[in-house]
Order: sequence, then structure tokens, then C-alpha cells
Amino acid sequence: MGGDTMMPAEGAAGAGMPADMLAPGDIAGALDLADMAADESAISGVVKWFDMTRGFGFMVGDDGAGDVLLHFSVLRDHGRRTLPEGTRVACIASRRERGLQARRVLTIDMSCATGPDADMIAQRQRMRTDPTHLEAEASPFEPVTIKWFNRLKGYGFVLRDGDMSDVFLHMEVVRRAGFDQLMPDQRLRARIATGPKGPVAVVLAE
Repeated sequence: MGGDTMMPAEGAAGAGMPADMLAPGDIAGALDLADMAADESAISGVVKWFDMTRGFGFMVGDDGAGDVLLHFSVLRDHGRRTLPEGTRVACIASRRERGLQARRVLTIDMSCATGPDADMIAQRQRMRTDPTHLEAEASPFEPVTIKWFNRLKGYGFVLRDGDMSDVFLHMEVVRRAGFDQLMPDQRLRARIATGPKGPVAVVLAE
């Protein structure tokens, strides 16, 4: 579904707010009026809801600007697919047949968000299930000792030489290394990176 696709809008959609009425913090110098088409307006407002599965949501424009459709495609330049409820957004919107639709998002301020951040939740879930995205930041191979590993739980811990701090070891890393079973005190080599909750082994080898 492209950025031009119009979803059924909720509520009344009023006229867009002129760019010079936006708070300076909303546009943060990102708006070039010369780039705006005749049917486009600069609007700032607050995200009312965003459905990650359906790929769109709505923000409520300030000062009666009305509901503005936010499609996930306009969030890509900001490295996001969703926005939590309460997030402040400044955008360029155009009037379509069923109401206003964001054409370009200028700024996103999540400091006042009131809902859960689905993007962050998804990212944390990926990090818990497979830490391979940390491989580029991992240390060179170093000797480690298996502290314990439970296949049913899907994780365990290793210890570095001379360091008694636990290093998390996920089942996916063990599976990619080709090990069927790991035993306590087994000596191996690992590349280790810093994860959100501490050190994590991202590559395992004999």
C-alpha cells in the first residue's frame, strides 16, 4: 500500500493550518514552503491511534485542523513503522477525497507519548529471540566456558576467562554454530557484544 492510498478517515477533517502558525519546535527548520503544492498544508498535532497490523492511524490536528491520516510509508524516513498514542507530529498534509492525509512527516516528538511504542517492543522482542544483529559490534573470538545451558528454556550462560560475569547465550546462536548439546564447563570460543541487558554471545565456535 503506497503513501497515496487513502484509508477511510475518522471524524471531520478541517482546513490545514498555515505553516507560519506552527510552533517553531514542530517544524524545526525542516519545512521549505517552496516545496509545498497548492493543496498542501503544514499541520502539527497528536497521534490519536495507530494500528501496526493495518499500517495506518490518525493524528488530531491542532486548533481544529481535523483528523489526518498517517500511513506507515511516511514514517520510513524516520526509521519507524508505527507511532505510539500521544506522540506529537508535524507534517505536510494534502486534502484527499475523504479528508487530510500526511504526505511527509517533518518531526516526531515522542516525549509526550502516552501509549506503548510498538516499534520498540518489536525491536526488543527481536533482540531477545536472536541477537545476531549485534554481530557487527561483537568482540573478536575469545575463550569461554559454558556455565549452564537449557535447551527447553532456549538459553543459558557462558563465562569469560578471568571474569565471573554471566554472558547470555541464546538457542539461536547455539543452533547456528551446529551444536546439539552443551555441557557445563565445556570450553568453547565466542564473540561477545553488549546487549540491552548486558553481555551476550552472538557467535559460538569450538
